[in-house]
Amino acid sequence: MKKLSGITVAMTTPFTKDNQVDYAAMAKQTKFLVKKGVDCLYPCGTTGEMLRLSLEERKKIMDTVLEAAGGKVVVYFHCGAVNEEETIELCKYAEKIGADGIGVVTPQFFGLNHREMVEFYVRVANSVKKSFPVYLYNIPQCAANDITVAEAAEIAERCPNIVGLKYSWADIGRTMDYLGIRDGKFSVMHGNDRHLIAWAALGCDGTVSGISGVFPEPFVKVWKCIKEGKWDQARKYQRQAAEITDILHAGANMAYFKAALEYRGLDGGHMRAPQLDLLPADVKALQKDIDAFCKKYGYKVKG
Repeated sequence: MKKLSGITVAMTTPFTKDNQVDYAAMAKQTKFLVKKGVDCLYPCGTTGEMLRLSLEERKKIMDTVLEAAGGKVVVYFHCGAVNEEETIELCKYAEKIGADGIGVVTPQFFGLNHREMVEFYVRVANSVKKSFPVYLYNIPQCAANDITVAEAAEIAERCPNIVGLKYSWADIGRTMDYLGIRDGKFSVMHGNDRHLIAWAALGCDGTVSGISGVFPEPFVKVWKCIKEGKWDQARKYQRQAAEITDILHAGANMAYFKAALEYRGLDGGHMRAPQLDLLPADVKALQKDIDAFCKKYGYKVKG
């Protein structure tokens, strides 16, 4: 089973002015990221405005990204939805079309107890083949549910195709405890862009990063240096990654991602309501910061 690793990009979803998914722009974004040397792609997650998308839109995005990637990188699809039936339908579709695996966020809004959390993921894992890998996705600050270490361990014990977890909260202690599941053989991907090198040092397999969908260059360099054991060089590029993370507001507002993608020569597209595009003054300030960043470190704005 292929697992997530290295620089895994949480992709944005570009919308046209008339509020349709721009699939051509999605394909172009995919090819851009593959060319930049990222390791894996992860569309339709939080960065991809997952809960603003219909089932049919998400399926077509899966088709689009998988075709555009052309087998050159690992492609996982996020399949968590507003209810369990839709979640399982997306999981089965991803498996059917040949995705490398899936991620599934916790159910949202309504609180789950231990038994409910475990049984939800057991049903999800059992909806696909035992050979089809699934990542738990824990983002408690957004989903209002938190996967405890005990829950993750029980789910992993019962479901061999639950191969790991994406964790999007900067808790070092919890991260270390997740890493101990299955005697250290449980894959943990971290979603905190600013501290990639720290998570790697703990033993995480990489990052699921929204920032790297806009500026993959420093993140790719960080990971390359880590794999080569060049930690001094990795720290140098980590500072660059942290700087662009701050410029892009750490993924708190995907409108910054889309405006930055436009400035880089891609079709970043629009936000889907109730989220709004940046105001012209904010776009201008963002472009100024990007120019300064690129000049400082020798990156190209376009291409």
